[in-house]
Amino acid sequence: MTVHLALGGNLGDRAANLAEAIRRLGTAVEIDAQSALYETAPMYVTDQPAFLNMAVRGTTLLDPPALLSALKEIEAALGRDQGGLRFGPRPIDIDILLYADTVMATPELEIPHPRMAERAFVLCPLADIAADAVHPLLGQRIDALRDAVPGRETVLRIAETL
Repeated sequence: MTVHLALGGNLGDRAANLAEAIRRLGTAVEIDAQSALYETAPMYVTDQPAFLNMAVRGTTLLDPPALLSALKEIEAALGRDQGGLRFGPRPIDIDILLYADTVMATPELEIPHPRMAERAFVLCPLADIAADAVHPLLGQRIDALRDAVPGRETVLRIAETL
């Protein structure tokens, strides 16, 4: 199945953490596209360092719960405290944005990601690699969602590749 993931972090060597997360993702996802690298202001909890964000696309044989489990293992291995402040600082965060055209909602996982359409820091990198993908609930293309989301001016493209 095709999967789109968002990666971000704001603690430690942010770029190295993203690169290591992508390397480790190779056991669960065969990555075939990476967005540019973006620096973004924190959202929700604003008293913390800026984030580096990106998105990747790939294919996986894992079902959504198994993929989520693999992502949580990578986050933990890279120092993410799962019991930390919600929306607080973290070395790495990996979210499932889209999983083919799957729509699901469980207490552990919602696909598509329930807040992606309100997050410029997700939509800008995602549009780099999936501009014409359609949000399965909203019926809108990712580039149209990006163009409509507030806060685009705070998402700064800082490198074409990681």
